[in-house]
Amino acid sequence: MRVITETNLANLKTWSEATNTKQRIIDEGKEKEFEALIEELHPDGIEDGTLNDILWFESDWVYEQLGISEEEEEEEE
Repeated sequence: MRVITETNLANLKTWSEATNTKQRIIDEGKEKEFEALIEELHPDGIEDGTLNDILWFESDWVYEQLGISEEEEEEEE
């Protein structure tokens, strides 16, 4: 069975390191830009596991696309 729902980044259930990336996007005020990026790349939708993987394993790319400085991330660590 396949269930498709529409959500926003704040309500997206994430796990592992994807949760940190999600929170950083929210903290930087880039939610709408991230949502627009994903909609542009996946106009027919995206599965939650795939989106979680992007947030987890492609965080550097996501930050670059959103103009989020990597320096700030290093300072937090």
